[in-house]
Formats: sequence, C-alpha cells, structure tokens
Amino acid sequence: MRVNLGQRRKARIEILPLIDIVFLLLVFFIYAMLSMAVHRGVPVHLPDSSTAGIEKESLLSITIRERGEVLVDKERVPLEDLARSLKLRAGQEASPGVHLFADKEVSYQLIIEVLDQIRAAGLSNVVLQTAREMKP
Repeated sequence: MRVNLGQRRKARIEILPLIDIVFLLLVFFIYAMLSMAVHRGVPVHLPDSSTAGIEKESLLSITIRERGEVLVDKERVPLEDLARSLKLRAGQEASPGVHLFADKEVSYQLIIEVLDQIRAAGLSNVVLQTAREMKP
C-alpha cells in the first residue's frame, strides 16, 4: 500500500524577518555612532549659552583649565610652544578645526593669548565650546 504524503515543498528562507533585523541593527548602529561625541578634551566647567549648538567636525581639541594649564588633546603644552605643537598636529590638513574648551573661571587675557597662538599656527577655524544653558 502506498501512502500519499502530498508534494514535498522545498525549504525556503523567509526574507522579510531578515530585512527587519537588518534595519533594526542599522538603526542601532546609527544611534550609537551619533551618541559618541568627538571630545578629546579634559572636563572643565564651560560657560553657559542659550544658543549653543553641536559642532562635530574638528581635528584638534584645546583645553584651558581653571589654573591656566593648556592641554592639546589631553597632553599638557606650555603656552609658548602651543603654535608649534598645533602645526605638528595639524599636519597636512588644509583647514583643520579647533575646539577650544576654556573653564569659565579662566581670565579673558589667557583666552586671547591662546587664540593668538592658534592664529600663529595658521589655523582659523576655531569653535569656542559652551554648555547649553538650563532654563528653569
């Protein structure tokens, strides 16, 4: 006696759930990359600004601490050697950006001296970093 089991179906891979998983992974990685802020500076108390925006295109990060220490990408640099250090770090970049993080207790004169050193290094794309002002 012969039993009729019907026609055998070929195994197939369902593509729609696979596409859903791929899109979920894509969204996850995009959000992960956007949340990684490019900040190579040292934590300082930044001044507040109500119109502060997020600038992510930069190459160099300069931090001025409360005591007047100047750091380039977390490496302490004397103010007199800042221009030379920036020229070396900028390398062959045409117009590298500079993020300037200055503690809000730093004197205006020191910020101007650092800006003069940046200009002496031939860099003109400087972004002064601030913290977003919290409104009550």
